[in-house]
Amino acid sequence: MKRLGKIESLCVGCHQCEIACAEAYYKTEDPAYSCIRVEDVEDGDNIIHICNQCGKCAEVCNTCVIQPNPKGVYMLKKKECAGCLMCVGFCPEQVMVQSDDHLEPSKCTACGICVNVCPTGAIFMVEGE
Repeated sequence: MKRLGKIESLCVGCHQCEIACAEAYYKTEDPAYSCIRVEDVEDGDNIIHICNQCGKCAEVCNTCVIQPNPKGVYMLKKKECAGCLMCVGFCPEQVMVQSDDHLEPSKCTACGICVNVCPTGAIFMVEGE
């Protein structure tokens, strides 16, 4: 299984992971378009919300357009998506993304772009179970 891992104590809150994800998939630096979220907490710590490939989005998808690929990454077939946004509401990490200018949501594909730009190694790729 391919998925992202995190060590929140290493996160410095630079939000470069969010910007890189938004730029890669939506050509914008707006973190609202990112499939990863860094939450700044009052005490200076940060909470990293990443897709853990749990499959909850697929379980609630009425059109069955979210399915795992051979590596265990849940992929969304955007062209077949009905836009009901059930997956967005049921994502336990709140990282299914939907914006006003796109009918269908987006989800993490474990591409590793966020990993490549993280200056501290707070986000990393996990291979295997």
